[in-house]
Parts: sequence; structure tokens; C-alpha cells
Amino acid sequence: MSSQGYRVAVVGATGQVGTLMLQLLREREFPAAEIVPFASERSVGRELEGGLVVRGLALDAIGGFDVALFSAGGSASGEWAPRFAEAGATVIDNSSRWRMHDDVPLVVAEVNPQAIDRHRGIVANPNCSTMQMVVALKPLHEEAGIERLVISTYQAVSGTGRRAVEELLEQSHALLHEQGIAPPRAYAHQIAFNALPQAGRFAEGDDHTDEERKLMNETRKILGDGEIRISATCVRVPVITGHSEAVNVQTREALSPERARELLQDAPGVAVVDEPDAARYPLAIDAAGRDEVFVGRIRRDPGHERALDVWIVSDNLRKGAATNAVQLAELLHERGLLAGSPVAGRPARSAA
Repeated sequence: MSSQGYRVAVVGATGQVGTLMLQLLREREFPAAEIVPFASERSVGRELEGGLVVRGLALDAIGGFDVALFSAGGSASGEWAPRFAEAGATVIDNSSRWRMHDDVPLVVAEVNPQAIDRHRGIVANPNCSTMQMVVALKPLHEEAGIERLVISTYQAVSGTGRRAVEELLEQSHALLHEQGIAPPRAYAHQIAFNALPQAGRFAEGDDHTDEERKLMNETRKILGDGEIRISATCVRVPVITGHSEAVNVQTREALSPERARELLQDAPGVAVVDEPDAARYPLAIDAAGRDEVFVGRIRRDPGHERALDVWIVSDNLRKGAATNAVQLAELLHERGLLAGSPVAGRPARSAA
């Protein structure tokens, strides 16, 4: 860490995404003079890699930070993100708490970086499935416009948390050794060797899960196009890391698979892997530990002259959460929008 830099708080620092945030701040050499991890009371005093010691959230402990990366869930974010913002920090929040607030920008670094300029203390990080998809859709939308999306996701269990990962491994071990499995805890049904047509929760009176609603609402907000029609089905599959998506993209103007491939090959953050004859296409196991969004199986939909089918894969914990959060901190730094920046004319602070 540099002696000349920002004071950075990481809230939820002991979780899967928070741990990655700390790692990426170091790996990407974010200009931090000090990084302070915050977590729940049961983790207070715990020493993390690099000698960082976990602190508890308290009003007298949150002053003096320039940026705060949050991955502590919606309740904690609802309570503490405004407090950090009022104390002068810019909050980058990974929960769903602030994403659809009109005065909170929802930002993907490669897609709509300009939206971050209007932050008023809080910036929202999108849902992991939305994040990877819009990185791939942005160049297609710019070229030909998007009229309709039909999305099927195949989401890894790490998106639910460590307990879900442990449950998948325990069930798999038991079944492979012809043993009985314990009643499921993380999901409504056995996840090992199964596919669950429910990722997320059903709100009362809604026949779509919250994961499906996030894909619909967040995609429109990030792409700045409320007219896009979207249908989504989110499926949980027995994969540890890496969300996969089959997306049918109906464009407003004609767009050939060849032109789409050219656009995606030039797009920031995208890696095209599209040689199906050689069995080369994006795989979750290859995306794990990587920051790119991988796209392949780019082909014409034979049922519609203005529709393409694409396959999109990314590490849901990295680009889907932690990497984009750190990229947004870098973006705030580059654009002079952090409290400790020497650049004048920063937006006025207020709780979102």
C-alpha cells in the first residue's frame, strides 16, 4: 500500500466476495494508503492475509474513508452505506439494496462508465448474471439495437454462498459413495447431479424469481433502454464457480453472426471462444479465476431473421462481483470523483 493514497473500507471482508475484493485491491495495485476490513461481530479481531485486522461496524469507526466497498448483504448496506456516504466515503455496493434507485448509478466498468459521474455517495454493482451479460450485449446494442432478449441462466452454487458450495460437495461425496444425503439446507432440493429451475426467491404473487427480475430490470437500466423486452429463466446447477447463460438476442437492425463476432472480439472485457467444430466454446471451469466475459456459440436463430443465439460465461465471484467493484473504485479515482482526489468539482454528498 502506498503512503500517498486513499483510505479504503471493505465491508463484509470475510465473505467470498469480500475476500476477493481485498485480494484484487492488492493485485491491481489500487492506490490505497490504508485498507480496513469490516465484518460481523463474530469476526472482529480476526487477522486476515497481509496482517489486516477485522473491525466491527460502529459510528465512531467509519469516519475518514475515501471509498467503501460493500459486500455484506442488503440489510447491512441499507443501514451502513448511507452512513459511510454521509461521513465522506463513496460507497460501491454489491447488494441489490440500491440498484434500482433512480439517484444511484448502476455501473459496469466496460458498459456505462459515464454513469458513475452522477453518483451522490453510493454506486451500485449489478447482479452477477446481469453483469456478465451486459458486457457481451453492449457492442451488439450499440451496433444494431436490442429489441428482445430470451435468457436462460445456469448459475453456480457459489452465488448462494459458502454453505451452498459445502452442501454440493457433501452431497456429491455421499452419492458417489452410495450413502444417503442430509436434508438440503441451502436449496429446496438436492443440488448434486441435479438442476433446479429456481435461482433466487419468489416474492409473494410473483411467478418470476428475484434473480429473473434483476436480469430484466438491471439490464434495461444499465443499457439505458427501457424498451427492451426480456424473458428470463434462472436455473441453479451443480457447478462451483462460473455462471453460464444462453441468450437469444433479437436486434432492431440486421446483424450477422460474423459482424457480431467482430464486434465482440474488439469489445473491452470480452474474450471470444467460438470454434465449435473443435469443441472450443466457453466453459465454466475455464472462466473460474479469470476476469473476462467469455462468449461463444454465436449463430443465427433459424426462427427469426434478426435474432442471434450466444453463449456467455464468466466467473460470478470475480467479474460478477469483486472485480467490477474494484474497477469502479479505479474509475472513481481516474475521474477524480473520490473524496481524497485533488480534482475539484466532485458531486455533492447525500445519503441515497
